[in-house]
Amino acid sequence: MPLVMAMTISVSVRSQAGDKNKRPNIIFILADDMGWADLPVYGNRFNEAPNLTRLAEEGIRFTEAYAAAPVCSPARASIMSGQYPARIGVTDFIPGHWRPHEKVRVPVNRTQYLPPQVYTFAEALRDAGYMTGYFGKWHLGDGKGMEKMHPLNQGFEVANTGQGYYRSRFTPSREESPEKRFSERITDFGIEFIRKYRDKPFFLFLSHFDVHVQLNADRDLIDKYLRKDKVEGYPCNAVYAAMVEHVDRSVGRIMEKLESARLSGRTIVVFFSDNGGLISRYDKKPLVANPRREIYRDDPLQYIASSNMPLRGEKGTVHEGGIRVPLLVKWPDKVKPGSVSQALVSSVDFYPTFLELAGVEMPREQTIDGESVLPALLSGRHDPGRTLYWHYPVYHHDLPAGAVRKGDWKLIEDQVSGSVSLYNLRSDISESTDLSALYPGKKEELYKLLKQWQKDTGAELPRPNPDFDKDKRFEWGTHPSRQ
Repeated sequence: MPLVMAMTISVSVRSQAGDKNKRPNIIFILADDMGWADLPVYGNRFNEAPNLTRLAEEGIRFTEAYAAAPVCSPARASIMSGQYPARIGVTDFIPGHWRPHEKVRVPVNRTQYLPPQVYTFAEALRDAGYMTGYFGKWHLGDGKGMEKMHPLNQGFEVANTGQGYYRSRFTPSREESPEKRFSERITDFGIEFIRKYRDKPFFLFLSHFDVHVQLNADRDLIDKYLRKDKVEGYPCNAVYAAMVEHVDRSVGRIMEKLESARLSGRTIVVFFSDNGGLISRYDKKPLVANPRREIYRDDPLQYIASSNMPLRGEKGTVHEGGIRVPLLVKWPDKVKPGSVSQALVSSVDFYPTFLELAGVEMPREQTIDGESVLPALLSGRHDPGRTLYWHYPVYHHDLPAGAVRKGDWKLIEDQVSGSVSLYNLRSDISESTDLSALYPGKKEELYKLLKQWQKDTGAELPRPNPDFDKDKRFEWGTHPSRQ
């Protein structure tokens, strides 16, 4: 089993124009569980997100960007490390899902936190002179006894973590405006960070809890969407739509601050989601928070958050609906406004991209799986035949599975039966037609790539379960790491 390699790593800076203070600021805004089809710029006709639409109009929209995992913790680990979750050993949300009587016994995370030996992009930027800040959901080592795993020990010089929507608590504690919604508070913290450190290059990470279940939002916004005409073919959940707008308002406030502080011209703003959209809870429970339950008490929408159509699947699957996500980037005078890119991008790419933007060399003693997307940002250049991988060996919204995409072709391996399916995403974005029998050569090519990658990364696979019970197989149990 390979270990993540990171020792004391030397970082050198190729300063731009000989002046470190001329290096661009970077703001990374991460939504939680926001699907590729949730935003108007990706075709949604019910939800409203004018600030994210403006971000796309003033920058670039990626149509084929992916999270490296279909759930939060491994995707977030991939962002921080530039490594695939299989290599890190964090392949499920922390601590993980568990079905004790299923056909196979699934791997558990090697660590229930981001391994401290990982040299994060934040550490690299900090060591190169950037001021680094993190506000919001972390989910890479939280709670009692996890102080060493906090962002403050992973490269961020200022950080407050927490989650929820109302009456949220932060670590370290912050008492400002406790009556405000979580999305407003972390935006306040971010604006204060920008104001305080505007005179030196900075990296700001805003990590939202929206639009994660349980669904909750301000009542005035919910009422706005309850009054709005419904759109055929989309659930039109008013609470969910309000949560999308909460994130959008945060983006708008950040952009306004950059403009008023005259920092917009030298600040890169990136918007991303940690995985694909959730349709319904994996345990089939209502997903609207108790304070809003009366809104849909006798309505199926108490069980339905959104839809990823035309994509198949949802969060917790390696189908497109679980891994394809929105990605918007604004970089004034560098990125052509209104650009659209079909470059294949993964969350492992942020690490090398951020370092290249800052003029920082890549670490020499840590494997980096990602590639800088700077060519796609600046000139539209990208490799249409690039290969991307996924490893999600647990039960969630689907069976344990792995996947590989090379160019337009995607192969999915069922890690229980060993069967595979093959899709051409250019002609079949919905993954509706399995072409494995018609293109055996392509199936074999991608399958070999996936197997070699699993070997190279030390990906842990499910094993036969000695406690298999066909009558109890679908029961959810307590994860061993919780016991």
